[in-house]
Amino acid sequence: MKKRPLGLVAIVFYKAFTAMLLMVTSIALLLTLKNYQNLEVFSENYVLEGKSIIIDWVLNKVLNLNPRTLAFSGIGAGVYAIVTTIEAVGLWYEKRWAHVLVLVLVGISIVPEIYELIRGFSAIKIFILVLNLAVFAYLFRTFPKHSK
Repeated sequence: MKKRPLGLVAIVFYKAFTAMLLMVTSIALLLTLKNYQNLEVFSENYVLEGKSIIIDWVLNKVLNLNPRTLAFSGIGAGVYAIVTTIEAVGLWYEKRWAHVLVLVLVGISIVPEIYELIRGFSAIKIFILVLNLAVFAYLFRTFPKHSK
């Protein structure tokens, strides 16, 4: 088995984890869309002691979304999960096109992340920006010189 650089392995695991989260999000949004009416009935009839604040907040957020927004978000998250999976697999096999794809997509995402930080700081926003800057810098620095 070929020994891969630790930085590359870390990026592949980061991309795989991100793809998994996006796929779970996509499935949850699309299931919510499919069961929208049942969710409304549930939100009016459930009785949970102590945990109802969190459930109320989540249900309120989801039920206030337009069904078209749910569909678009679910499909968008699913497509992005597939692209992220392709990135992870391509990086694992050290393909040049995967380096380019990740550099472009991470590079594009940095500008909106900076904008979001300007609008309001949070630990997660800073963490994601730093993580994406590190991924970009690593892949830029180790960009393959020729196709393998």
